[in-house]
Amino acid sequence: MKSWYSKLFMVATLMSTSLGRRCIVKNDQNKNENPSIDDHPSNELFNEQFRPQIHFTPSKNWMNDPNGMVYVDGTYHLFFQYNPEANVWGNMSWGHATSTDLMHWTEHPVAITRDELGDVFSGSAVIDKYNTAGFGNDTMIAIFTSAGSAQQQSIAYSIDDGLTFTRYENNPIIKNDNDLQRDPKVFWHEESKQWIMCLAQGWKMGIEIWGSTDLKNWNKLSEFKHDLPDRPKIQWECPDLISFEYNGKKKWVLLVSVNPGGYIIGSGTMYFIGDFDGKRFTAEERNYPLWIDYGMDNYAGVTWGNTGDRRVFLGWMNNWEYADKVPNSPWRSAMTLPRELKLKELNGELILCSPVVKEIEGIAKKWNKFEGVNDSKFRIINGKTDKAYQVQLNIELNKDSIITLSNSKDEKLIIEIDAANRKLTTHRDDKTGQSEFSDKYVIKSIDAPLNTESSTLKLDVYVDQSSVEILSDDGRMSMTNLVFPSSIYDSLSVSGAKYTVKVRPIKSIHA
Repeated sequence: MKSWYSKLFMVATLMSTSLGRRCIVKNDQNKNENPSIDDHPSNELFNEQFRPQIHFTPSKNWMNDPNGMVYVDGTYHLFFQYNPEANVWGNMSWGHATSTDLMHWTEHPVAITRDELGDVFSGSAVIDKYNTAGFGNDTMIAIFTSAGSAQQQSIAYSIDDGLTFTRYENNPIIKNDNDLQRDPKVFWHEESKQWIMCLAQGWKMGIEIWGSTDLKNWNKLSEFKHDLPDRPKIQWECPDLISFEYNGKKKWVLLVSVNPGGYIIGSGTMYFIGDFDGKRFTAEERNYPLWIDYGMDNYAGVTWGNTGDRRVFLGWMNNWEYADKVPNSPWRSAMTLPRELKLKELNGELILCSPVVKEIEGIAKKWNKFEGVNDSKFRIINGKTDKAYQVQLNIELNKDSIITLSNSKDEKLIIEIDAANRKLTTHRDDKTGQSEFSDKYVIKSIDAPLNTESSTLKLDVYVDQSSVEILSDDGRMSMTNLVFPSSIYDSLSVSGAKYTVKVRPIKSIHA
């Protein structure tokens, strides 16, 4: 969550009730907060240039970090940082959308808005199964940063499936006097019978771990810090402490988003692998930072709570270096495709993999195989009717290769495979499409390790109207980048090593 903007906006005082402070009023009294677009032609909504067709976007206005992600009764709740008043950062509130399949989303009125403690910054949500907080069994409880003169932690509860929230009358639950404590991520730790909260320390570059039995009264348990010599001054944000079962043992992964100081420039998300004993997270000795994504545009990602053994991740598909300048209107920003996080071994060490969730099969069409020859260019989709697609390549790693996605205006994204060094490189500049909106957007070379031990590389490439997500070997490497071609890339050429390729269109989630 961008901390340095918080002092630019005055807080708003909301109505009080005997139960606490209501965060929104009924829909018919709250038209300015409702994200419906009355003055936007219906035949253009969700068909605008660059509008993602298989990624979640709000119908209008600014969006950044995913928040409050929780799964309950067959429904995935996605709250998110949202400005209900404009297409730029500010007036931070929690937008709300729901899905039963992680693909199709229903957008709801704004769920939580500012109060006298400040803007509503990032946070999480839990289902209080056993009524530990006293608001009722199975109540949805949001935990978030109140960002005013200081960043403090607050809670609010919902008894109508997240449509409206009532603030706890004794907020803040964790008081603070600076802007170096934010983005609470909370989960129930069964072994210690308590709620665990991870809090980011911003420019102090650390994570605080807190414990509570009732979500109201919290005790600080420990701090996690790790020296990163190549990144001496960066901002830590949006933590997520996640457990995995691996070979019969429990392993823990701590996600930390950093900005600046990402993998290339600006925003990025790193992770640590280790152990958690109910009080303290201890990282294994590794060559940190490790990155969940090697592209420019996957930030502030966290996982859904209450999903059993699944660890479903979603990131904000943008970068603070140019986030407010990308050419999107009337909305700004999208989320990544949802990923299912998994631990796998590479060269004897664990890495965090992020393949796209299996639910993508529900909107994917049939595969089409192409018998291409090296250096030939062939059309792989109908750009007028196919709004998004997936390319799957199996390419030998006995020589270097070049993969090119292009359109009729010769706008192109080039993917280079360095076989000897097991490296993938893309280039983002004026040849990929629009780029003049920000000089920080142009990145001549974006490199990533292939993260494979095989002699043949499997690449899955998901192409939407303004993004390309590249995954190697079932998510062992992920590279997410925004692109802005005048029309979707609809042709493919491959040169170098032998390969096979198949392509399938993916149906628009707005159809």
